[in-house]
Amino acid sequence: MNKRKHIFHLLIVVMLFLGACNLPSGDQSEEAGLTAAAQTVEALLSATPAITNTNTPFAVTQTITPTPLTINTNTPIASATSNCNVMQFVSDVTIPDGTIITPGQTFTKTWRLRNGGTCTWTPAYAIVFSDGNSMNGPTTQALAGNVNPGQTVDISVNLTAPATPGDYTGSWKIRDAAGVLFGRFYVQIKAQNPATATNTSAPPFAVTSVNFTNTGGCNGFTATASITTNGPGTVTYTWKFDDGATVPNESLTFASAGTQSDSYTWTTSSPGTHWIDVYIITPNNQQFGRASFTCP
Repeated sequence: MNKRKHIFHLLIVVMLFLGACNLPSGDQSEEAGLTAAAQTVEALLSATPAITNTNTPFAVTQTITPTPLTINTNTPIASATSNCNVMQFVSDVTIPDGTIITPGQTFTKTWRLRNGGTCTWTPAYAIVFSDGNSMNGPTTQALAGNVNPGQTVDISVNLTAPATPGDYTGSWKIRDAAGVLFGRFYVQIKAQNPATATNTSAPPFAVTSVNFTNTGGCNGFTATASITTNGPGTVTYTWKFDDGATVPNESLTFASAGTQSDSYTWTTSSPGTHWIDVYIITPNNQQFGRASFTCP
């Protein structure tokens, strides 16, 4: 555009110059002057290259990279482990592991267990045989009463040592009201024949049985325990109750084999089934059944 302006200005100057040079005279005519001016302008225009406006399009290449879709995968939320039914083993009340028992002899195994969960064990709960040797024990046995969270309970089963000498183990579990099994506790004994030495001395002093006679009810329940021994000696024992209470140890001295009795009266107004038992501390370290009653 600037170059065109320069040419235009130059043409004006040339035309003025030629006009001045072509004033009327005797040698040239006005027409001749104009013709010369026109030829001059044409020569200038011919010498100036034409400006060609060439618009070159700007090529734009756009590469579109596809973005993968995000796939939302549903991950299952881990469920919390239930702590409703939790059993904690406390101790073997009777028949510690490895106790030697004559083949075919009956005995009572008692475990002390704690309810370590958040649900109450009710009489709808039961202990069930799990594996090993059942030793003629019950396949299932309902709990005698409620065991609240944090409470302990003594659970007993009557068993019989196998007739064949050897080491035997039987395991039990607890089954809740919905049929779900939890916990594990076991009995482990050695069924072994007594020594057949020439020793003719009397067998070791022991309590052979405890039988109960019950009177009264929840306003005053009296249990009378008849303790029988196989010879002279002193028996140490204690009373136990389903609420976990105990009393100071007591004792009976036997001059010979025989039976002596002791009674205990318990008053409670708590509804449900309750029990009292006698635990023989010496010489047996064994529990022999229990007396029970029910409060409405």
